[in-house]
Amino acid sequence: MSSRIPRFLRWLALAAFALASVAYGPASAAPAAPTLLVLGDSISAGLGLASNEGWVALLATKLAQDGYPQRVINASISGDTTAGGRARLPALLREHHPAVVIIELGGNDALRGGDLRAARANLEAIVAAVQAAHAKPLLLGMRVPPNYGPAYASEFEQVFADVAKARKAPLVPWLFKGFGEDLAQFQPDRIHPVAAAQPRILDNVWPALRPLLRRR
Repeated sequence: MSSRIPRFLRWLALAAFALASVAYGPASAAPAAPTLLVLGDSISAGLGLASNEGWVALLATKLAQDGYPQRVINASISGDTTAGGRARLPALLREHHPAVVIIELGGNDALRGGDLRAARANLEAIVAAVQAAHAKPLLLGMRVPPNYGPAYASEFEQVFADVAKARKAPLVPWLFKGFGEDLAQFQPDRIHPVAAAQPRILDNVWPALRPLLRRR
């Protein structure tokens, strides 16, 4: 009888350990937060603004306050074009594995009088690459000042609509809707919105972005 007691106690100890392992499992890191990547130019990089004033920074704050788990990566570079964004995107997708990619490019193509057919091809390639990476794209449309001529301005605006339709991607038709013609909302260069206009940019983006997100 005495020889059986230690064996029985050892069995109980092993059983308790096994149950604890099933109940709790090994310690593991929490799942990584999904990434929201912003691929843009100076409008999204926040040129002329403090680091916490740009619409992308305001978006990150809103997501945290409203209970969304997305981690915002702002990969915007002042002066970037659709060609530049297309070239940079593959490395960004490999590094960050985003769930959502906001594409804010094209303005510099137009301001430089670039070939809009090339801009369209670049944007379509960007959206296609995002979709191939199993991420959700959101395309942000822009307009050019009227001094570029109505034909060029109309063709440029149509680029975004055409890409969105071809790739079945959501679109914000005009990022500056509601204030784009008010020079008081822009810095002296008349291109980059002031800090007070940044919440209005976010207001234009949010209705199209919200359906692409998930809460905690």
